[in-house]
Parts: sequence; C-alpha cells; structure tokens
Amino acid sequence: MRSIICEHPDLLSFQSKPEPSLENGKALLRVKRVGICGTDLHAFKGNQPFFTYPRILGHELATEVMAIDGPDHGLKAGDKAVVIPYIHCGQCVACRAGKTNCCQNLKVFGVHTDGGMQDIISLPPHLLIPANDLSFDEIAIVEPLSIGAHSLRRAGAKKDDLVVVLGCGPIGMGIIQLAKSVGATVVAVDINEGRLEMARQHFGADATLTANTEAIENLKKFTGGDLAQIVIDATGSKRAIENATDYMRHGGTLVLVGLFKGELAFQHPVLHAKETTLMCSRNATRQDFDFVMNVLREKKFNTEAYITKRASCGDILIEMSTWASPSSPEIKVMTDWDVRI
Repeated sequence: MRSIICEHPDLLSFQSKPEPSLENGKALLRVKRVGICGTDLHAFKGNQPFFTYPRILGHELATEVMAIDGPDHGLKAGDKAVVIPYIHCGQCVACRAGKTNCCQNLKVFGVHTDGGMQDIISLPPHLLIPANDLSFDEIAIVEPLSIGAHSLRRAGAKKDDLVVVLGCGPIGMGIIQLAKSVGATVVAVDINEGRLEMARQHFGADATLTANTEAIENLKKFTGGDLAQIVIDATGSKRAIENATDYMRHGGTLVLVGLFKGELAFQHPVLHAKETTLMCSRNATRQDFDFVMNVLREKKFNTEAYITKRASCGDILIEMSTWASPSSPEIKVMTDWDVRI
C-alpha cells in the first residue's frame, strides 16, 4: 500500500509498505481524507517540538471501517469514522481525571507514532466515533475544530462574552466560528488583511483588528474601553503571546493554544494587576469532539470556506513546501486519499 514519509526536515518520500493485518482489539480503517495540519507543516520544516524522524505524518483524518476485532464500540464495516488521534494510557493521573488530552504518556498519531498518510491504518475502536451522518470533508476537520472547542471550554466562553482571537489560521478560524456558535462576540486579530477579511465574511467575526500599534486603542473603541473577557492565542508567536494580555480586561482570561518552541517572558506586575487567569489548552477530549460534530450536523460551521484547497496525496510530495510557507494563503488543505499517485 502507499505511504508518504517525512524522512527529515524538507524531505518527503513515497514508499510502498505491507498492509497492516487485523490485530486483537483493533480496527482496520481505510483512509479517505487527510487534512494538512500546522503540526504536519512544522514537522516538515523541522520546528515541531516532541518530534522524531522518520515519521508518517497525518492526524486530521476521515476514515472508513474495514474490519474490527473485539468490542466494536458501535461501529461496523462500511461505517464512516472520526479518528481521535490522542493515544492515551488510561492509567495516569490525568487520564483518571478525564484529561486524556494531556495524558502523561500521550502519543499523538502522526506525531509520536506513524500517522494517516497511508492507505490503511490500525487503531483501537475506542479512538473512533461513528460519523455516517457527516461528509468525509466534515469528518476530517473535526479534530482541528475540536482543538478550538477545547480552548473555549477551558476558558468557559459563553453567550455575550467578548472573545479576542489572535491569529486567523486554521485553528483561529475554527475558534472564531465556534465562539460565535455559543453566542460570544468575537474580535479577530492578525497581520494578514486577507485572512481578516475571511474572518469577517465567512466565519462571523464581529470585528477585526490589524496587529499593529493601534490595535489596542481600536479594541478599546469597539468595547467602550472594557477590552476582552477572553483572549485566545492561536499564533504560537512569541511576540503575540507575550503581548496578549494587552487585549485583556482586568479579571480576564488568557488561553494559549498556539505552541512556541522556546521560553516566554511576561511582566509579572501586568499579569498580577489584572488578576490574570493564564491557562494552556492542549489537544481535545471526546466531549469536544462530540460538540464539534453537533455543530457540523447543524450546519453552523462554514466547511466550504474553511477548506481552501483540495489536493491528491501525490500533491503532498510536490506542494508541501508551498503550503508550509508563511505567505501561503491556504487555511485548510484537504487531500483525497482515493486519488491514486
């Protein structure tokens, strides 16, 4: 069967490998779609933390069940399935507390173990969710949207909250529209005017701000001086993260979703004066996946606008450098694994 391997930074290769056999307690899945994730792009460029090479990338997946051995968890051959790519131990203190997203022994499919850029994969059925009522495109975007949903749940976002989202990439766009789905007022911030326009036109942002020296004053005008109840960073930019509390009101919450590979520095008096709630948001849980799937069923997310490019799996070998460029206009590249190389 086909697979695409990231051998080391800036090098992908096509390799043929044997199909996996059906193992005890596992499901065999045919890969139908692979969304290109920021993690894939960072790994390709060599700046993804916790990553080793060589690795088969891909964890934003739409799959079809081929066979299951053991408990089926409500699935049968032919079913469409969402993949929860967070392989957790179920035994550590985090798992026992229901925080499987940050398991002490976590292995993310496509990051710590070989992922979905191959024809057939094998996973435990408890990591799969039946999704026959969603399209393959919708199934493949459940995971990245769930990351955004988890950040909003961490922050306790609710109706009439003022939420500032820093960064209008795939995670940020998801957060914007999911925040709107719970009734929040959302302000999007980015340096890219094209992405700000997309946030306004397609994802429901109530206002947009260009990230420059006037951004805070413009936010004050929009909020009557109150600033934001919740600020969510989806940039992973050191500068953006370290200045994020400037957008936050006194008594507010800052949530870090984007991951910066290095040290951060904050002015403690600034954090302290605002009695800042500072939290990180890592991955997502089944609760977040279920929430996102309901949003998609209710057609409250603009899937068509979110997927900005469709490609074949063969295009990955040719176009990955382009997609990984900071100047790339794409929000979500969706690869169709049914198209032969």
